[in-house]
Amino acid sequence: HVQLVESGGGSAQAGGSLRLSCVVSGRRIDEHCVAWFRQAPEKEREGVAAVPYDGSPTYYANSVRGRFTLSRDIGKSVFYLQMHGLRPEDTAMYYCAAQRSQYCGNGWKHADEYRDWGQGTQVTVS
Repeated sequence: HVQLVESGGGSAQAGGSLRLSCVVSGRRIDEHCVAWFRQAPEKEREGVAAVPYDGSPTYYANSVRGRFTLSRDIGKSVFYLQMHGLRPEDTAMYYCAAQRSQYCGNGWKHADEYRDWGQGTQVTVS
């Protein structure tokens, strides 16, 4: 298992920006696909972006492509989700997750594929 700790959530106005961070630790972390999910009240958990721990490509949901950027600082084992052009519909609890796979693949949006999850960080856009 790996451990994931998110931070950086908060409130923003529409059109604003926030950056979320996910610190990943544990064994064989270089053999994982790391993703960001979000879940709004009464909605299903939605895959936002994903990337293999030590490579590419990066995957994005259509709803965030061009506005959100997933990046990595491998030296610090931190994954960032930079969010620009925020919209009220981006309001949700954001989770960092990891699956034991060196490739994210086309199934990266399936929450059931991920074994390890962080506690989440709230993003509110008004």
